[in-house]
Amino acid sequence: MSTMDSIIHINYVSLILVFLISTVMATSIGINYGQIADNLPPPEKVVPLVKSMGATRVKLYDADPHVLKAFANSGVEFIVSLGNEYLSDMKDPAKAQAWVKTNVQAYLPATKITCIAVGNEVLTFNNTALSDNLLPAMENVYAALVSMNLDKQVSVTTAHSVAILETSYPPSSGAFRRDLVSCVTQVVDFHCKTGSPFLINAYPYFAYKADPKQVQLDFVLFQPNQGIVDPVTNLHYDNMLFAQIDAVHSALASIGYKNVCVQISETGWPSKGDADELGATPDNARKYNCNLIKLVSQKKGTPLKPNSNLNIYVFALFNENLKSGPMSERNYGLFKPDGTPSYPLGFAGINAGVSTNSSSGRSPATGSGSTTPTSWSPQDGSSSPGYMSITSNSGGVLFCWKSWILQLHIIVGSILLLFSQL
Repeated sequence: MSTMDSIIHINYVSLILVFLISTVMATSIGINYGQIADNLPPPEKVVPLVKSMGATRVKLYDADPHVLKAFANSGVEFIVSLGNEYLSDMKDPAKAQAWVKTNVQAYLPATKITCIAVGNEVLTFNNTALSDNLLPAMENVYAALVSMNLDKQVSVTTAHSVAILETSYPPSSGAFRRDLVSCVTQVVDFHCKTGSPFLINAYPYFAYKADPKQVQLDFVLFQPNQGIVDPVTNLHYDNMLFAQIDAVHSALASIGYKNVCVQISETGWPSKGDADELGATPDNARKYNCNLIKLVSQKKGTPLKPNSNLNIYVFALFNENLKSGPMSERNYGLFKPDGTPSYPLGFAGINAGVSTNSSSGRSPATGSGSTTPTSWSPQDGSSSPGYMSITSNSGGVLFCWKSWILQLHIIVGSILLLFSQL
């Protein structure tokens, strides 16, 4: 073999290696960074934690300037949020313009803000005034982005509870609540016009908690099980989350939208709960999140949409000790406040004993770091805490170690085969 032939073969092998490795690294993760707590480390300490996980996306439920500054030039993409209590203000185009200028434009391009979530689960608050403010707020925030030539790099969306569905089983019968169809249709039309995704918060855990005798634990934890068959489509489902996703697709199709991008903006499992919160254990939380990550890493869609990219956001970065409600609400975090994992997931976390935010001078309950109304920086208090994004089309990786080793074996085998042909 000539020197030139050797170089060609080596370059060919290199290209194949890049392809194989990028396939393994195809599961990027993002974390929602909720801050309803008084014992969290300052943002500067969180940056290496997020990086150590291979996370490429972070979602805030406000536009915390401390966080956005800390992550400048990190390459991590951000979703910033506008709390429900600010929707009425955003009906004023001038206030929407001011909010975008202060909380988005001011941090670009150093901090990669790619999306604004306007409100959270607005339609299921059953508050007519709040619901009526949602679309005007989204439109004015988008108009502000257009005026600043930012609409091509920053999208506008809102997250809905899966409770907007009136029926979800079987998945083919998915339909929106009749009283919400008009509002949902207007929001979906906005998504289609602006190219933004339709977000749903879905928790199989709640279905199991509500009826553990009827809902099989293995079915909600992505464990081996017989699954269900949709009698209309004859599609087989071996986990509840995918059934819920396809129920949303069916609901959208029922109002005339068959090709909307659906993303799961919240899903997760608590590692601890009250006595009546059956299933809230570290082992179940580990199984749910680890199996979900492994499933998404296989780059498969749902039974109804097998070729659609899965964008699933798992809830949440830290346990948040000031959240109200049952004990489970304070124990969805992948990490404890000291940076150690809440349960084994295949990464070490940051060293224990990091400084808490008490040294940063921020209000622990809000996380926004701003008290002046003119900044229009929303607080965490009105929204659910956050989530980890897993998508099958960008870099960064979080694998359960067995899955990673399996794929590493595939790479090594492919390398050996290629070299044997040189």
